[in-house]
Amino acid sequence: MAVERVGPPCTAGERETLRAFLDYHRATLALKCDGLSDEELRRRSMPPSTLSLLGLVRHMAEVERAWFRRVIGEEDVPLVWSEEGDYQAAYDPGGSTGAEAFAVWQAEVEHSRRIERAAESLDVTAYAPRWGEEVSLRLVMLHLMHEYARHNGHADFLREGVDGTVGV
Repeated sequence: MAVERVGPPCTAGERETLRAFLDYHRATLALKCDGLSDEELRRRSMPPSTLSLLGLVRHMAEVERAWFRRVIGEEDVPLVWSEEGDYQAAYDPGGSTGAEAFAVWQAEVEHSRRIERAAESLDVTAYAPRWGEEVSLRLVMLHLMHEYARHNGHADFLREGVDGTVGV
């Protein structure tokens, strides 16, 4: 998969800047996984952790779906990998392939982009059941950046453990 990561603009409006930073973090996760086999993507970190790059991709697909489609878009869609609503299930790649996980993740990213672009402003709000209150699109975008940044840090260590690659 060819991954293009474009740095955020140094001068732009708030919405364009948020979009660019979020896409930068999305591309970073893809770059951390680029060129790896399914076996390498499934490789777990040190015990007792079961974290893997494939699990991170699956988790971020759930995060995109939950915040953009379920909260901001108010769609009644289940989680991808858990009928019981268990967000942790995504971390266990089970029999998933990299191709499957990336296809789902990329589809969720496209849904997120569509929902964000259709929103009238960053001030649009919707109810977030897990938080028990209304949240703005602005907060959702910032929260996703936080999620990606944290998990991209995990991905740094996981990728280094797989093949020694650092600094992507």
